[in-house]
Amino acid sequence: MSAGLPQASVKSQIFESVLGFLPDWVQITVLALIVLAVVASWVVKIKRKIAYRRAVRTGQPVHAAAQYGQGRGADHLGAYAPQPAGQQNSGADHLGAYAPQQAQPAAGPSGADFLGAYAPQQRRTDGPSTGSSA
Repeated sequence: MSAGLPQASVKSQIFESVLGFLPDWVQITVLALIVLAVVASWVVKIKRKIAYRRAVRTGQPVHAAAQYGQGRGADHLGAYAPQPAGQQNSGADHLGAYAPQQAQPAAGPSGADFLGAYAPQQRRTDGPSTGSSA
Protein backbone atom coordinates (compact mmCIF):
# COMPACT_ATOMS: atom_id res chain seq x y z
CA MET A 1 0.00 0.00 0.00
CA SER A 2 0.99 3.64 -0.17
CA ALA A 3 2.56 5.60 2.63
CA GLY A 4 -0.12 8.29 2.55
CA LEU A 5 1.69 10.49 0.01
CA PRO A 6 -0.28 11.43 -3.10
CA GLN A 7 1.28 10.03 -6.21
CA ALA A 8 2.15 12.51 -8.95
CA SER A 9 0.62 12.16 -12.38
CA VAL A 10 2.68 10.95 -15.31
CA LYS A 11 2.75 14.46 -16.79
CA SER A 12 4.15 16.03 -13.65
CA GLN A 13 6.76 13.26 -13.35
CA ILE A 14 7.91 13.89 -16.92
CA PHE A 15 7.97 17.64 -16.26
CA GLU A 16 10.05 17.20 -13.09
CA SER A 17 12.46 14.79 -14.78
CA VAL A 18 13.03 17.17 -17.70
CA LEU A 19 13.59 20.11 -15.36
CA GLY A 20 15.82 18.00 -13.12
CA PHE A 21 18.49 17.74 -15.82
CA LEU A 22 18.62 21.50 -16.35
CA PRO A 23 20.73 23.92 -14.32
CA ASP A 24 19.01 25.79 -11.48
CA TRP A 25 18.90 29.15 -13.29
CA VAL A 26 17.11 27.53 -16.25
CA GLN A 27 14.65 25.77 -13.93
CA ILE A 28 13.78 29.05 -12.23
CA THR A 29 13.45 30.85 -15.57
CA VAL A 30 11.14 28.16 -17.01
CA LEU A 31 8.94 28.13 -13.92
CA ALA A 32 8.77 31.94 -13.91
CA LEU A 33 7.73 31.95 -17.58
CA ILE A 34 5.01 29.39 -16.91
CA VAL A 35 3.66 31.46 -14.01
CA LEU A 36 3.83 34.60 -16.16
CA ALA A 37 1.88 32.90 -18.97
CA VAL A 38 -0.86 31.79 -16.56
CA VAL A 39 -1.16 35.26 -15.02
CA ALA A 40 -1.19 36.90 -18.48
CA SER A 41 -4.00 34.60 -19.63
CA TRP A 42 -6.03 35.55 -16.54
CA VAL A 43 -5.46 39.25 -17.21
CA VAL A 44 -6.56 38.93 -20.85
CA LYS A 45 -9.64 36.94 -19.83
CA ILE A 46 -10.62 39.54 -17.23
CA LYS A 47 -10.09 42.41 -19.70
CA ARG A 48 -12.35 40.71 -22.25
CA LYS A 49 -15.08 40.17 -19.68
CA ILE A 50 -14.90 43.82 -18.63
CA ALA A 51 -15.07 44.97 -22.26
CA TYR A 52 -18.06 42.69 -22.88
CA ARG A 53 -19.91 44.01 -19.83
CA ARG A 54 -19.23 47.62 -20.87
CA ALA A 55 -20.53 46.92 -24.37
CA VAL A 56 -23.71 45.38 -22.98
CA ARG A 57 -24.17 48.25 -20.51
CA THR A 58 -23.78 50.95 -23.20
CA GLY A 59 -26.13 49.16 -25.59
CA GLN A 60 -23.59 48.40 -28.28
CA PRO A 61 -24.37 45.35 -30.42
CA VAL A 62 -22.54 42.27 -29.25
CA HIS A 63 -22.42 38.99 -31.14
CA ALA A 64 -23.84 36.12 -29.15
CA ALA A 65 -20.90 33.93 -30.14
CA ALA A 66 -18.43 36.59 -29.01
CA GLN A 67 -19.66 36.79 -25.43
CA TYR A 68 -16.31 36.16 -23.87
CA GLY A 69 -14.04 37.30 -26.66
CA GLN A 70 -14.44 34.23 -28.83
CA GLY A 71 -15.50 35.91 -32.03
CA ARG A 72 -16.50 34.05 -35.16
CA GLY A 73 -14.38 32.71 -37.97
CA ALA A 74 -15.93 35.20 -40.38
CA ASP A 75 -14.73 38.07 -38.18
CA HIS A 76 -11.14 37.29 -39.18
CA LEU A 77 -11.58 36.87 -42.94
CA GLY A 78 -10.88 40.49 -43.82
CA ALA A 79 -11.02 41.07 -47.58
CA TYR A 80 -12.12 37.45 -48.10
CA ALA A 81 -15.34 37.86 -46.11
CA PRO A 82 -18.57 37.45 -48.09
CA GLN A 83 -20.22 40.67 -49.24
CA PRO A 84 -23.47 41.84 -47.60
CA ALA A 85 -26.66 40.51 -49.19
CA GLY A 86 -27.34 43.67 -51.23
CA GLN A 87 -23.90 43.74 -52.85
CA GLN A 88 -23.39 40.16 -53.91
CA ASN A 89 -21.37 39.65 -57.05
CA SER A 90 -21.36 36.58 -59.21
CA GLY A 91 -18.36 34.78 -60.62
CA ALA A 92 -19.03 36.34 -64.03
CA ASP A 93 -18.30 39.77 -62.55
CA HIS A 94 -14.62 38.84 -62.33
CA LEU A 95 -14.16 37.36 -65.83
CA GLY A 96 -13.10 40.60 -67.49
CA ALA A 97 -12.50 40.15 -71.23
CA TYR A 98 -13.56 36.50 -70.97
CA ALA A 99 -17.11 37.35 -69.89
CA PRO A 100 -19.86 36.52 -72.38
CA GLN A 101 -20.94 39.55 -74.39
CA GLN A 102 -24.38 41.04 -73.94
CA ALA A 103 -26.90 40.34 -76.71
CA GLN A 104 -26.70 43.13 -79.30
CA PRO A 105 -29.81 44.38 -81.10
CA ALA A 106 -30.04 43.22 -84.72
CA ALA A 107 -28.57 46.39 -86.20
CA GLY A 108 -25.77 44.85 -88.22
CA PRO A 109 -25.87 42.29 -91.03
CA SER A 110 -26.79 38.75 -90.18
CA GLY A 111 -25.77 35.50 -91.80
CA ALA A 112 -28.95 35.47 -93.93
CA ASP A 113 -27.92 38.71 -95.61
CA PHE A 114 -25.10 36.88 -97.40
CA LEU A 115 -27.22 34.03 -98.78
CA GLY A 116 -28.25 35.92 -101.88
CA ALA A 117 -30.32 33.73 -104.22
CA TYR A 118 -30.23 30.91 -101.70
CA ALA A 119 -32.12 32.90 -99.08
CA PRO A 120 -35.61 31.62 -98.33
CA GLN A 121 -38.36 33.62 -99.96
CA GLN A 122 -40.54 35.61 -97.62
CA ARG A 123 -44.29 35.14 -97.93
CA ARG A 124 -46.64 38.05 -97.99
CA THR A 125 -49.45 37.93 -95.52
CA ASP A 126 -51.33 41.03 -96.60
CA GLY A 127 -54.69 39.30 -96.79
CA PRO A 128 -56.36 35.96 -97.18
CA SER A 129 -54.73 33.88 -99.83
CA THR A 130 -56.93 32.74 -102.70
CA GLY A 131 -54.72 29.99 -103.97
CA SER A 132 -54.03 31.62 -107.32
CA SER A 133 -51.11 33.84 -108.06
CA ALA A 134 -51.46 36.98 -110.09
